[in-house]
Amino acid sequence: MKPSIFIACAVALVAVTGCNSKEGDAATSAPVKITPIPAPKGGDWTQIVTQTPEGGFLMGNPGAKVKLIEYGSLTCPHCREFDETGVQPLMNTYVKTGQVSWEFRNYVRDAFDLTATLISRCNGATSFFPLTRAFYKEQPEWVAKIQAAPPAQLEQLQSLPPSRQFIELAKVAGFQEWAAMRGVPVAKSSQCLADEKSVNQLVQMTSDVTTQYPNFSGTPNFVINGELDEKIAGWPALEAKLKDALR
Repeated sequence: MKPSIFIACAVALVAVTGCNSKEGDAATSAPVKITPIPAPKGGDWTQIVTQTPEGGFLMGNPGAKVKLIEYGSLTCPHCREFDETGVQPLMNTYVKTGQVSWEFRNYVRDAFDLTATLISRCNGATSFFPLTRAFYKEQPEWVAKIQAAPPAQLEQLQSLPPSRQFIELAKVAGFQEWAAMRGVPVAKSSQCLADEKSVNQLVQMTSDVTTQYPNFSGTPNFVINGELDEKIAGWPALEAKLKDALR
């Protein structure tokens, strides 16, 4: 899958392909006692973030009893909804205890998704989660900028070499100025946006998901201790699964 294919899809950004709207039980399971595991040097497990061999970023105790993987897309409104409703209780109630780790793996659905993802990963583990959450918080604003761009302008970007395509896409959405205010200088984000190795890694990660999990149906999706549960609908259902796994 080449970058130009993503750019061809950019004009259809409002499409919901690959972004799940699920229905499921909202009831959580009975309370479960969670015994905290002290973080190293008296710190906080939510402050410990590492990159995984699979290319995701893991927050928390790598040796946690419950290992949660979220597949998310930065242009997905349902992923944004989960970030708004589920991420804070996930971190505060479960990741901080050291009993649950949370790994986020990017699933890129379109050219602007890939562009935003390159910037969210640009400073590595130290700022990945804050930048990802900031992209979700302001998703309506930057998506509106993209939707206002003339389709002909987006189509013209396909003729650019890959080293320029994502920089120009970032200009359409105002990503580089936005990132500069959050600790990613324009010079550095330009390097990240022109990094074909990183682009190819994200495309490969996206392609690998359906090979590893044949029942993968789009984002957001969750894997608990190696098992994908495509029926999880939002935070209440996910919390119930986490409680069951912690028993």
